[in-house]
Amino acid sequence: MVVFDMDSTLIDAETIDELAEAAGVGEKVARITEMAMQGKLDYSEALIERVRLLGGLSLGKAQEALDRMPLMPGAKELIEFLKSRGYKTAMISGGFTLAADRVGEALGMDHVVSNKLQIDNGCITGEVTGPLMGAGSKELVLEEISSEHGIEPEECIVIGDGANDICIFKRARYAIAFNSKPILHEHADIVITEKNLEAVIPVIQALDP
Repeated sequence: MVVFDMDSTLIDAETIDELAEAAGVGEKVARITEMAMQGKLDYSEALIERVRLLGGLSLGKAQEALDRMPLMPGAKELIEFLKSRGYKTAMISGGFTLAADRVGEALGMDHVVSNKLQIDNGCITGEVTGPLMGAGSKELVLEEISSEHGIEPEECIVIGDGANDICIFKRARYAIAFNSKPILHEHADIVITEKNLEAVIPVIQALDP
């Protein structure tokens, strides 16, 4: 199985930053996001604080912002290649179902796990729930999905870009840092700086010729 992060990995955007721009709090949220992804701020606290700033944003405006987010170049090609090789694909994202479900459907992912923004009267309330609220929660989700397929996390390939991916990088058979923050490099087997996911294909081919 190949496991992906979503933001800045499968899409060329950060979901929460796009929502923040739509809510008029872009700079505040972007600063918190950057600190969290560099590992300078507790992940859970950063998530709760950023989502709180989104309170009052209408669902319509939120969806408009999310619809503008582009897939990462090469995302479709990489997923098609993986399927042709018989791999299962999973997206484990600290982002939100509003975006993750759409991206997962567009790419034909086998598994999509993300958090859920609370909505009331057509507006985001500023609260969030879900299985990926904590710094190490991606590892727990990875274990659950792997178990469904009768494999171990240590048999998976993982691809991500930020500090919250460290926990699954440490467990995986092979870890690929893509479009990533420096903090992730020391935990990766390979670092890909080219912003095109097709660059991952020869890496997979070398692992499983």
